[in-house]
Amino acid sequence: MKIFVNPGKEQWKELCLRAKQSESKPVEEIVLKILDRVKLDGDKALAELSLEIDKREVVGGFQVTEKELDEACERLSEALKAAIETAVKNISSFHRAQLPKEITVETTEDVVCIQRPVAIQKVGIYIPGGTAPLFSTVLMLALPAKIAGCKEVVMCTPCDRDGKVADAVLYAARRCGVDKIFKIGGAQAIGAMAFGTESVPQVNKIFGPGNRYVTMAKQLVGSTTVAIDMPAGPSEVMIVADETCCPEFVAADLLSQCEHGADSQGIVVCDSEKLANKIADAIEVQAAELPRDEYVLKSLANSRIIVLYSRAEMIKFANIYGAEHLILSISDGMKAVDDITAAGSVFVGNYSPESAGDYASGTNHTLPTSGWAHSYSGVNIDSFMRKMTIQNISASGLRGLSYTIIKMAEAEGLAAHANAVKIRLENEE
Repeated sequence: MKIFVNPGKEQWKELCLRAKQSESKPVEEIVLKILDRVKLDGDKALAELSLEIDKREVVGGFQVTEKELDEACERLSEALKAAIETAVKNISSFHRAQLPKEITVETTEDVVCIQRPVAIQKVGIYIPGGTAPLFSTVLMLALPAKIAGCKEVVMCTPCDRDGKVADAVLYAARRCGVDKIFKIGGAQAIGAMAFGTESVPQVNKIFGPGNRYVTMAKQLVGSTTVAIDMPAGPSEVMIVADETCCPEFVAADLLSQCEHGADSQGIVVCDSEKLANKIADAIEVQAAELPRDEYVLKSLANSRIIVLYSRAEMIKFANIYGAEHLILSISDGMKAVDDITAAGSVFVGNYSPESAGDYASGTNHTLPTSGWAHSYSGVNIDSFMRKMTIQNISASGLRGLSYTIIKMAEAEGLAAHANAVKIRLENEE
């Protein structure tokens, strides 16, 4: 990994750049054609695309059967089931505590305003199934959806050439109460949930990570058809470290993100060249022992270590970057959190690895990437709800507000708005 020592402010913008995404235009063109086919031909298009893209002929429909679920649950080891159960408990506890309360305010006499949280009725979740079947993402999306009160949770996930979905993914889906599971991957899965087909229900909002085709599909349907959780890109981590850190821990945390994919990114910001070299050495040693070395080595090419000599400068750089995952391996880490203004999720101290949040601490691992942490939250219970306002105004309450409403409406030249109040006052008399 390249080490940058005390770079000038003019270099910071370049050092905050993510991995370059090539061929964005062709990807958009390909995805648009896929979405158009799904919108026009529904299940027929899904079957054709499965054959064309995945080289798999659809036999017996797209939906996972109860028999398939039963068999997957039987095959899964009791040890993994127990681990999932612990994660379910912690994730559920944290998200249940987030449930919003209804707010009622009498803003003026006899004018009652209410904000009521209402669950989104139908949500779709996409679970990648490529190089790593992310059953943990099922927990992170389906559990809060059910806790929020969503009436229907639809899941799409790729299957292998034999039409099989990973046992752990199916077990997690059943454990979390997913209503319907479909063996569909890629941009076509996003299109199916956005538009609806003969088999796949149309949903109100789509959640979940995916490759660049899935991400592009979400962005396209999100601008025209259905809500999405957030913009997303390759996974990333920033680790801010000082002399109180353990270099081996820092290396392990960085590599845990690098193994996600070739375009993932890890950045270390530390306060001495000596520490930077120790961390770089630890990264080299640990990387050589990892099985997903192809992804790790490509990801390390996008990664870097930056030496900044003051704590204030390190925090400032972290806020400019706006990491998906921010690890503070520094003294008084909790105090430093007060100065963090942009991060998807923050991990404080030497014993808060990012993988704890990925699996079982209770926080959600579906987080904004590519700098979107400056304006987006990670997935939480509010992601599965919307806020509806209600007003209940009596005749006397309207009378008290009438002068204000009429004057404002007339000033905007909206006579019908003013008349809607005047006619009620006249009728009352």
